[in-house]
Formats: sequence, C-alpha cells, structure tokens
Amino acid sequence: MDNEVQSVDTSLVQENSGLKRKLKNRHIQFIALGSAVGTGLFLGSASAIFSTGPSVILAYLLAGFLVFLVMRQLGEMSTQEPAAGSSSYFADKYWSRFAGFLAGWNYWADYVLVGIAELIAVAGYMQYWFPEIAVWKTALFFFLLVNAVNLLTVKAYGEVEFWFSSIKIITICAMILVGGYILFFNSGLIPGATIKNLWDAPTVGMFAGQAIFKGFFTHGFIGFMLTFPMIIFAFDGVELVGITAAETENPQSTIPKAVNQVVFRVLVFYVGSLAILLSLYHWSNLSPSDSPFVMIFDKIGFKYVAWTLNFIVLTAALSVYNSCIYCNSRMLYGLALQKNAPKIFTKTNKKGIPVPSILVSGALTFSVVPLSYFIPNWIKSFKIIISFSVICVITNWALIAISHLKFKKQKKLENIKTVFPAPFYPFSNYLTLVFLVFILFTMSLPQFGMLQQVIALPLWILVVYIGYRIVIKEDKNLTRSQQ
Repeated sequence: MDNEVQSVDTSLVQENSGLKRKLKNRHIQFIALGSAVGTGLFLGSASAIFSTGPSVILAYLLAGFLVFLVMRQLGEMSTQEPAAGSSSYFADKYWSRFAGFLAGWNYWADYVLVGIAELIAVAGYMQYWFPEIAVWKTALFFFLLVNAVNLLTVKAYGEVEFWFSSIKIITICAMILVGGYILFFNSGLIPGATIKNLWDAPTVGMFAGQAIFKGFFTHGFIGFMLTFPMIIFAFDGVELVGITAAETENPQSTIPKAVNQVVFRVLVFYVGSLAILLSLYHWSNLSPSDSPFVMIFDKIGFKYVAWTLNFIVLTAALSVYNSCIYCNSRMLYGLALQKNAPKIFTKTNKKGIPVPSILVSGALTFSVVPLSYFIPNWIKSFKIIISFSVICVITNWALIAISHLKFKKQKKLENIKTVFPAPFYPFSNYLTLVFLVFILFTMSLPQFGMLQQVIALPLWILVVYIGYRIVIKEDKNLTRSQQ
C-alpha cells in the first residue's frame, strides 16, 4: 500500500496554546533572514576574507549548501509537527530524553552567546560615531531597549524584526545594484574597480593559471579551510524558522515557503554582496577588524554612504539580538513543556509572552555589560564569545541531522509520507555530519587557535548530562511522593 500523506499534527497546537499564533509568512521569513544576515556578514566576513582572499565567496556557497540541508531536515519535521522547542522537541520525541535535553539547553546557550556577541558588536559600531562613549554603556542601553520590545506581544516582536530586517535587506540589494552598475558601466567612478580584483595576484614566476589560482585562493587550501568556523557563525540563526513553528499561522504552507526562500535569499545576499565589494576594492587594502561594508565605501571616498552603512550594520546586529531573545525564551518554554526545565518557564502572560523565560535569558545576556567593562577592546571580547558560539552551532546542527534520521525511520514504520520531505535523505544527513566533523577538525588546527573550544565541547556535554541526571532524579522523587 502506498504511504499516506499526513497533515500537520494539530494536537500540538493545543499543547502549545499558551503561545499565540500571530506570526505570518513575512514575519517568519524576515525573522530567519534577520538572524542569519547580521554581524557574521557585516563584521565577521572581514576575518574570513583575510583567511582566504576572494575564495571566501566559494566558502560561503559550500557552507550555504550545508545550511540548505540542515534547514530542509528541520523544515520537514517542523512542518509535520509544529511544536514549541523545535529541534529539542524532535530530539526528545524521536531519539531520547537526554538528546532533547541536550538540544534544548545547547540551543539556549548558543543564543545567549550570540546575543552577547551582537550587543558587543552594536556597542562597537557606535564607536564609529561616538568613540568617547564607553562600550559597556552602549551595550546596556540597547540591552534594555530590545528586551522591552520583546515583553510587549509576539506580533510586536515580529513587526520590529520585519522592519529591522527590511532595512538591511533593502540596503544590501541597493548596494549590489549600485555596486554592479559602477563595476560594469561606470568603473571610472572608483579607480581600480574591476572584477579582476577577485583573482589578481603577483605574477612573477607564475603561469597565468597559477596567478589566478593564487589570487583567488590567496592562502591556499589551509586558508580556505580556516574560513568555515566564522562562516558557520554567520549562518547561525536560519534554523530559527523551526522555533517559530508554534506561533505561525498555517505552518503547513508557511514553513516550507520560508525554508526555501530564506536559504536562497541568504546565499544571494552573502555571495552577491561580497562579490561586488571585493571587486570594487581589493581586499588586501582592508582591515580584518573592520566591517568591509563600511570601510570600503569609507576608503573610496563615499563618506556619507559609509555613515549610512554603519547605521545599517548597527540595525542588523540589533535585529539578530532581537531574534536571540525570541529564540531563547521559546526554547526555554519548550524545555519546560518537556519537563526538562522548571515548570515556571511554561508561564505566559495574557498576550502569550513567556515572561519568565525572557527575564532569565536576559539576566545571563546581561553579562555583556561587565564583560565590556573589563575587556573594553570590543573586537577581542567579540571573538572570544563567537568562538564558543560556533561549537554550539555545530552541536545544534548535528543533533538536527541525527534527529531527522530517527524521525524519518519512525514515519516509515508508521507508513506515513510527510508533507515537506527533505531531499537526498539519508545521504544528506550523513553528508551534514561529515561536514560538521570537518569543521571541528579545522578548528583544532594550530593556525586557527581554537583547540580549547573544541576540547570544551565534550566537557560542555558532560555538564549538560550532569544536569540531566539531576532532573531525572527529581522526577523519580516526585513520582514516588505522588504515589
């Protein structure tokens, strides 16, 4: 008998009734775009460019393919069962309770770290205009502002994120169009602007093919490999589509559209914008600690454009932090529903806002203030935070790939054909896992200097496991007392 297509599991709507289904398709798409198009592109791309030169464009394409696979795996599960907690829910249901516990708390920790990194970046961007204002003061101001917005309604969050994301997306599109026009039709406006900047290199003693290869892969294969950890941080957040499933109108049609469109648009924005920028101005004249988007226009004399772009990258970082608050609070809510977090985190106010979850996540993110005070060099503190965030991202995506394998196996046993199947299953799952192991290997190389973070991964899993055992013990004691 042919497999039957099963519609969305509507029982989960009732289970998550504390949350309000107020997010529309445009909200979902821009929430995911807002999370993925932020500091990782506007600031983090600088260090990736200096690791490998123009071949960073190819690195973003390869990493984008990985993101596509992960998104489709999560998208299939979230469309079928739109539940709070997303990856944590699926790991718990289809793998084991500990897998769900790890997925949830790891995701939560990731977005605490990302939130801290984005606030540091916001404060750093403000230094462009107000270098006399201490970084910690700016971080504190925006911490209070964005958290206040998230305590209103989920629709208010969605609208703010929609407009935050719209600003940066429109700007990137305009920059690609204007930059493309200058590059192909009026290159004299910017001396040295040519597409050859993507592969130009010293040609002494080299054949033409060697020179092009050297110009594109500036630091060879090792340099190319070193870009991936930063690029993975840049793409962190696209999987937020799964988190929004419990508050999405008509998830059966909205989630598939958002998944497909978000991946395509993110790749266009990353690859298109970097290809144009690196053609307008040779990458070797930039600084690895500055936003290439701002500094390129600053160096070629477009001061007002640079000023405007600095405003854009600032709103981009605020956009990502806005999504971090949403993500953390909903993940804690989902963990509490699974009894993997204290029951108080299931509480919502009349507007459907999980206030306790927002407040606790915010309390930890507040550590950005003392961190910025004691490490006033914001670039240094930013890099410290994202190095640990990348470890969490790799763990998140690995758990999604494995959970999806088990999800598909169960659906096959139940003779159910899902609504939005992921392509290339199960090959795509194994390819995802191999890619993630490769990135961990890259991070352990001496050239990258992140061996400590890689070593911290099993220690982090051990800490989570200890917490898990404590929860299990408390559950058993509670069951005995009730008997």
